[in-house]
Amino acid sequence: MKTYHGSCHCGAVRFEADIDLSGGTIRCNCSICAKLRLWNVIVQAESFRLLSGAADLSQYLFNTKTDRHFFCKHCGVHPFGTGNSPRWGTFYGLNVSCLDDVGVDELVNAPIDYLDGRNDNWLTPPAEVRHL
Repeated sequence: MKTYHGSCHCGAVRFEADIDLSGGTIRCNCSICAKLRLWNVIVQAESFRLLSGAADLSQYLFNTKTDRHFFCKHCGVHPFGTGNSPRWGTFYGLNVSCLDDVGVDELVNAPIDYLDGRNDNWLTPPAEVRHL
């Protein structure tokens, strides 16, 4: 477990989180993850701390309107979202690309689990993942 710091592009939104990247990251083929090309790591709520920028965040809700997709209203970057699932309970999905102090070796060695959110099949990876 390591404490990482993250931010949006303009720096208005800043956070820190205790993350074990060796525990895995996720790439999903659902419509929002595919369009944003998100690469997330899941952490529990107690491992996430918003340091600044709460007033600079907007949120996007779609489909079931349960997962909250946050983005900076200035630069448009999506640093994190929140949700609730049977697999993770209440969670934060942090955009790995928004981690400011993660090393290249840590990224290269972080395992990736692929999710088939497009077909609401969260337990089986999609047949094709090269585009994710």
